[in-house]
Amino acid sequence: MSMKVILASAIAATTSLLMASSAMAVTEIQWWHAMTGANNEVVDTLSKEFNESQSEYKIVPVFKGTYPETLNAGIAAFRAKQPPHIIQVFDVGTGVMMGAQGAIVPVAEVLEKGGYTFDKSQYLAGIVAYYSKPDGTMLSFPYNSSSPILYYNKDIFQKAGLDAANPPKTWPEVFEAARKIKTSGAAPCGFTSTWLTWIQTENFAAWNNVAYANHENGLGDTDVELAFNSEPFVNHFQTIADLAKDGVFRYGGRTSEAKQLFLSSECGILTESSGGLGDVVKSGINYGIGQLPYYEGEGRPQNTIPGGASLWVFGGKSDAEYKGVAEFFNFLSQTDIQARLHQVSGYLPVTMAAYEETKKSGFYEKNPGRETPIQQMMGKAPTENSKGVRLINLPQVRDIMNEEYEAMLAGQQDAKAALDKAVERGNAAIQQALGN
Repeated sequence: MSMKVILASAIAATTSLLMASSAMAVTEIQWWHAMTGANNEVVDTLSKEFNESQSEYKIVPVFKGTYPETLNAGIAAFRAKQPPHIIQVFDVGTGVMMGAQGAIVPVAEVLEKGGYTFDKSQYLAGIVAYYSKPDGTMLSFPYNSSSPILYYNKDIFQKAGLDAANPPKTWPEVFEAARKIKTSGAAPCGFTSTWLTWIQTENFAAWNNVAYANHENGLGDTDVELAFNSEPFVNHFQTIADLAKDGVFRYGGRTSEAKQLFLSSECGILTESSGGLGDVVKSGINYGIGQLPYYEGEGRPQNTIPGGASLWVFGGKSDAEYKGVAEFFNFLSQTDIQARLHQVSGYLPVTMAAYEETKKSGFYEKNPGRETPIQQMMGKAPTENSKGVRLINLPQVRDIMNEEYEAMLAGQQDAKAALDKAVERGNAAIQQALGN
């Protein structure tokens, strides 16, 4: 064999080895999430774009079920010492994750490990505050923040003789419109709502500036007593229970299931997360957007509190893995990515730059109602009643609330009994979680 052939073979072998070595050097980052439908497509697209933008890291998105199921899967994986790198946790799980000291690494620290500095002034203040410790340390990355809004079917409104250009603004107006939709035969059901806990209880409290619990709804102290069995809540839920009895209100389920009742045109009005917009657009129905309804009173409406979810980073990973996570979060923070995520999904832009870019582009003029969830959250400085809700075991308390709401809607108890029981059982569960 000639020297040239030997040399060529050696070079080819070395090149192959280097290529194989390079391929093996790709660091995989597991991202567990709870996105479905149009929002799942966004997750896949973002992961693909990041993976194609560089060659050192590969984001692997893994769907783990609903928000509660994803949180439970993450807890189980941590206990088994096999947690993912990144987990999407809904707002309700914030208190749970904050209490899991040693399980997570604050996002600010992760970014520093990757050579980046976290500047919270770049992000919407209300969102940053919710996912931070009292000292301002940012704990998780705000990926998909949302605000509850009202969706309505314009065709159904027209059939019912309602003004399709002016959605109802107050709850009495919503209830009146819902009755008209039902009695006119424009649709089998007038009104439905996803998330009776998040929208009709937690955001109801903030938007109407009434207390959900003491100690600033749990943001000031973990030893919390619930207060959502006061008169405003009782009156509101009794009206919903009465409407359910007449078939005007239809219950869809504990999380986002009721959205299908709207998408199928069974119900003419829906209160749902702004993050549900992708599926509404995809359905092709003739829809409109309005602000979250409220009850008239001095200073009302106040401000809504963020829903959606943030990305938490588990501990016990290598420096290379943390560097990959930091690179991915930096990618997600880019203005064009955030602006696009906001515009295609209905979730809020988490950075001020993305909000300003979207506004400057004329997007809100071309898409009426799309700025509504941002204005709801940023319109007024939060009060003690409207900074958010944070309980050490909020998912468990929500389960208790849902059980009592379902018994109420089945006609087994009135609203006062349902709310009194939910508060009593919820308070006992909080004390048990605190070890008292």
